Amino acid sequence: MSSDDFAIRIENVNKCFQVYESPARRLKQFVMPKIDRKLGKEARIYHQDFWALKDVSFNLPRGQTMGIVGQNGSGKSTLLQIIAGTLTPTAGNVAVNGRVAALLELGAGFNSDFTGLENVYLNASLLGLSKEETENKLDDILSFADIGGFINSPVRSYSSGMLVRLAFAVQAQIDPEILIVDEALAVGDAKFQAKCFSRLKRLKQDGTSILFVSHATEQIVTHCDSALLLDHGVVQVQGSPNDVVNRYLDVLFGKKNGSSIRKDQDDKLEKAVSREVQIRDRESKSNLSPGSFSSLLTGEYSERPNYNPSEYRWGDRAAELIDFYICQDGEDYPSTVTPGKELTLAIKVRFRDVVVRPIFGFAIKTKEGVTIYNTNSEWQSVDLVDVAEIDTEMVVSVTLPMMVYEGDFFISVGIASSSLDGEIIPHDRRYDSIHLAVGPVKSFTGLANLNARINFETE
Repeated sequence: MSSDDFAIRIENVNKCFQVYESPARRLKQFVMPKIDRKLGKEARIYHQDFWALKDVSFNLPRGQTMGIVGQNGSGKSTLLQIIAGTLTPTAGNVAVNGRVAALLELGAGFNSDFTGLENVYLNASLLGLSKEETENKLDDILSFADIGGFINSPVRSYSSGMLVRLAFAVQAQIDPEILIVDEALAVGDAKFQAKCFSRLKRLKQDGTSILFVSHATEQIVTHCDSALLLDHGVVQVQGSPNDVVNRYLDVLFGKKNGSSIRKDQDDKLEKAVSREVQIRDRESKSNLSPGSFSSLLTGEYSERPNYNPSEYRWGDRAAELIDFYICQDGEDYPSTVTPGKELTLAIKVRFRDVVVRPIFGFAIKTKEGVTIYNTNSEWQSVDLVDVAEIDTEMVVSVTLPMMVYEGDFFISVGIASSSLDGEIIPHDRRYDSIHLAVGPVKSFTGLANLNARINFETE
């Protein structure tokens, strides 16, 4: 890829911070190593090295949007500051082709004693605009920020929402070649966020390259061409937004020590015994017995029609989703689903270990990864069973009205439980594992049918 093809190129970037336990140790680090070297001794170290980034590499092509996801402390903000030029990498190469506008922190680049209007001129000048160029864009900036008379007040009196409005208005209205946004839009209200994403779309159409950091996975899937997952300063995966978001969810919810899971389940089981839950469970043993779909669920999940071999599956497998069945209007595993008619989905679960109060959930997404609907048995106050014992099976069924628009959709299913402190323990999650092709719809467009009715009156 030539230099003209990319906006940002990051090659083997590392960033190390020196962490001191106290100001006194920082002072010792400044003085004592010099004395040690003069005395011919090995220099003592009074700090710990914290590597915020480790061997990070990626390219952002011109005119594309890349999302960056990761837990707090994963190195996202450090990476963006290095790209923006406010931090220097410890090692590695950073090449940026074009004028960068960065929205990294609320109030960054603002003088709290200046008015909003004065800060507009200040920020614009930092971005390389002359006073005349700023004045030509001033009406657009003020209109986009929409903070009224507060534009003539010191920004120290602004709310966080007003601050981000003004900051984004300046950065986005100057038509930057590269725009970096770090979680700033999460502060604005819904109407302002919609305005911001509309502006981002126009900037992208005009050729602006965008780096976008957000914990909102739907925003990453919807607005980005590619994505990158950082975990403890290391790039775990980069590629399509949907694949990266799935791995991000794995990092958030899927990594739990197996022995701690077992101990947690044992603790919960002991409490269940003390409440005589086992007795109630034996009385309701039929809940664990295969239901009316049992004769239809004797195959393998991956061999069923509608199965998506590109599913993303993870969990500790204390419980497994081993088979599924779909029918609509008397047709098993329909190749095309009729919109507006009920669809029945049945899932067979096998328990490989003791699971206390299992939770079943499912979601429907577009092929782009946008969630249409997501729910689970706990939210719907459906108690599946108190204690699922080893080598037992359960069939869970779902009835869907399929009030969606035509096109391709994917169903994700999962079985989980919660720890004593409320943390979700994923046992088996099969993301995008079932494909549905919904037939033509003539009454609306969009994603879902809200059953709107149009009426009129004549005088």
